[in-house]
Amino acid sequence: MTNAIVLGSGIVGAVIAADLAAEDWNVTVVDRDPAGLARAERLAGGRVRTEQRDLASADAVREVVAPHDVVLGALPGFLGHLALRAVMEAGKDCCDISFMPEDARDLDALARERGVTAVVDMGVAPGLSNLLCGHAVARLDVCERLEIVVGGLPARPEPPFEYKAAFSPIDVIEEYVRPARYVDGGEVRSAPALTDVETVELSGVPPLESFLTDGLRSIADTLDVPAMKEKTLRYPGHARLMEAFREAGLFGTEPIEIDGVSVRPIDVTTRLLFPAWTYAEEEEDLTVMRVTAEGLADGEPATLTWNLLDRFDAERGFSSMARTTGFPCTLIARELVAGRLPRHGVIVPEELGRDAGLVERVLAGLAARQVEVRAS
Repeated sequence: MTNAIVLGSGIVGAVIAADLAAEDWNVTVVDRDPAGLARAERLAGGRVRTEQRDLASADAVREVVAPHDVVLGALPGFLGHLALRAVMEAGKDCCDISFMPEDARDLDALARERGVTAVVDMGVAPGLSNLLCGHAVARLDVCERLEIVVGGLPARPEPPFEYKAAFSPIDVIEEYVRPARYVDGGEVRSAPALTDVETVELSGVPPLESFLTDGLRSIADTLDVPAMKEKTLRYPGHARLMEAFREAGLFGTEPIEIDGVSVRPIDVTTRLLFPAWTYAEEEEDLTVMRVTAEGLADGEPATLTWNLLDRFDAERGFSSMARTTGFPCTLIARELVAGRLPRHGVIVPEELGRDAGLVERVLAGLAARQVEVRAS
């Protein structure tokens, strides 16, 4: 029986733990937050072990992962790189969804040295989106364009934000601050996040707005495609509001002095904003994504499209974002434990997309969990 440890008991980490425990893995969940640990235990029907521990130090991470066969990383992005390095130093294989600002591939040499495999960015987007992009490039004779549009949204939006964060809110703000990379004419370029706003119409949801964020991640330089972009989906008006917040300095990280007190604007903003962005218990959300690849097949123009529309699982209490982010991670973790991944080192999801059998197994595993990805 596989002994797995999940680092982080947030909304996604709890569902990762529940999914692994449902198939007879011994699962331990570690976090400093007792409420998150209680949620993980509840969602798993009591079939997981929990441990309260602060994972902000490499020593703590190395210690907690030592007895386990495989690690699943579900920590906030600012802790992701530190934890991933510590997991490798402990000689443990890992599948990670942390949206870390660093490039995890800089740990590839360490992973190879320790003889471990780490699949990173293995959520929905990045993650499943990258997997499908890699698969599209492998299927087409020539891939000329890739576009990903994706978002997690409240099913019943309320003003003024018409948005709530289905994963770590600080990672959402990071998306709005970091310059967005895209590929145009075969060159990697960048633009401010929240720009290039367009209306997008997708089946099953009202018209949404899309805007640039830095979501291409590794595919900006791993796939030889002359035009690529990823855009985030929100209800109309969100991008303009967040851009106003950013330009006003409310997301700033440099301290300012107010009446003799030094504060960081981002700390004040998050303290005030996050309660309004937090889902209530059993509040319904949805996840929508479209991956489009255009190119040539057998000398003829060809387009490959995958559409995902997923909703809150009221029966199990799983949010849609947790399902669509967590299940790709657990499915790839099973591939990892089964020895079906190609090599040691840091692996990005688009690399796995070359394996048609693996992609088929992941999509079948998602369908078995009522997450439907429709290809056309």
